[in-house]
Amino acid sequence: MLFSSPAYAQAATAATPEAGAMSFVPLILIFLVFYILLIRPQQKKMRAMEAMITALKKGDEIITSGGIVGKVINAGDERELLVQIADGVQIRVMRNTVAGLYGAAAAKNSDVISTEKSAKPARNKKSA
Repeated sequence: MLFSSPAYAQAATAATPEAGAMSFVPLILIFLVFYILLIRPQQKKMRAMEAMITALKKGDEIITSGGIVGKVINAGDERELLVQIADGVQIRVMRNTVAGLYGAAAAKNSDVISTEKSAKPARNKKSA
């Protein structure tokens, strides 16, 4: 009898329609935060990757998801690339296995990124 109290049974009230609708507000806010922080940036990355893969042309240096580095010899097919990995050694690679650009093209992309980062003002440290 110590833990049961008749006051708790009398305090229960009927739920109103407004209270039911208000219970969904936190769920909607959580979904919006996930969309802004996780889903949208991932979609941007995927679009950029697809654009890079479709824009591959003869002479581009690439790296595959398996770690093979080579130069595109023929990019005529929409599904396959002909890649030279050594003198006289050519392989066919599926476009969707390309992980990114390698060499000079990748260096240009990293230079743009590093230039944007270095544009921020540096903090001056005072020596004691």
